[in-house]
Amino acid sequence: MKQFYGAVALGAALIGGAAAGPAIAAPPTVVPSPGYDARLQEQRAAQAAQSPRPAYDPAPRRKPRPHRSVPR
Repeated sequence: MKQFYGAVALGAALIGGAAAGPAIAAPPTVVPSPGYDARLQEQRAAQAAQSPRPAYDPAPRRKPRPHRSVPR
């Protein structure tokens, strides 16, 4: 009986591992396209040349608050 349950557990593990494999694969629409990548790089270069300032404004620096001692 133990051998039977061991074989069932092994079979379930193999089937479960095989079923999880294809889920990781990317669909064909996600595969990178050289033409799309080239157009995207051109677009980003044009945007970078158009805006001379950085894409974000850094947050202003604040002074740290003084440490308050707790009365004992």
